[in-house]
Amino acid sequence: MMKKNNKEKVLITGVAGFIGSNLANRLIKEGYEVLGIDTLEYGIKEQIPRGVKFFKRDIRSTNIYPLFKDVDYVFHLAAKNCLMDCQRDPVETSDINITGTMNIFEAARRAYVKKVVYAETAALYEGVDKFPSIENKIKPQGFYAISKLANHYFAKAYKKFFGLESVGLRYFNVYGPQQDYRRSIPPVMSAFIIKLLSAKAPIIYGDGEQKRDFIYVDDINDFHMLSIKTDQVNGRVFNLGSGKNYSVLEIYQIISNLLKVKIKPNFKEALDYENKISLADISEARKLGWAPKTIIEVGLKNMISYIRKEIRAGNINL
Repeated sequence: MMKKNNKEKVLITGVAGFIGSNLANRLIKEGYEVLGIDTLEYGIKEQIPRGVKFFKRDIRSTNIYPLFKDVDYVFHLAAKNCLMDCQRDPVETSDINITGTMNIFEAARRAYVKKVVYAETAALYEGVDKFPSIENKIKPQGFYAISKLANHYFAKAYKKFFGLESVGLRYFNVYGPQQDYRRSIPPVMSAFIIKLLSAKAPIIYGDGEQKRDFIYVDDINDFHMLSIKTDQVNGRVFNLGSGKNYSVLEIYQIISNLLKVKIKPNFKEALDYENKISLADISEARKLGWAPKTIIEVGLKNMISYIRKEIRAGNINL
């Protein structure tokens, strides 16, 4: 059956989330027809861009299967991803992240989707001593990372047994507007900005010397677009980071300087399953012509503007 229009159709799981909503906006701007799935348990409906055909569905249910009809590409971003919450509830973590992902692969297989681009994670490198390249032996420690490792192997199995094309993206610390500040432990940048705007002391887990590779969401979306425009990514896994890292204290200092607010942080016990240092080897992604473009100060200014807007809208109470 011919499509009603010539637009390629893309389905995004987790479309109301941070990365999903930003990706949906990019796809619409580039002329794609976009469908979105989200339970809205973690995502925010107001973040879904106008133009997305939205369905409130659970990725674990077979009632999503009809939505995959005539879909060209799937971005599977839905997950239980707060590390602390995943540690507290490994059963639900497995159910959402493993069973849910299997259901997405199965729906895509039945609908003859061209490719599934799915989220892996840099947390797979939790037990690795050296800076991670794709070739490093991965040693996931926490339940979140373990669930994502299972997804990696299921993707390979769906290619081997059913021919389903996929590409796994190991995001490092993605940041930018619409980052989920509502988590029980919010991402560090959102947490710092909100605390400092509230004239409260930010919380740092550990000594603050731990270093993270932060990558801006627009740069991630550049690779997302590349992933559906070339077959060179098929069957592969890519690290997506900036190739540069900053300590948590350095991030605090940059945000403090941008806001012109100086409040000494409170230090709490470190999370024992996190690496001291993360730094992405992005050489394989660079070989395809991709490169991060956004410097940290510009990205943080954009985040600050977004959070100020959320405060004015009454979504954040200081």
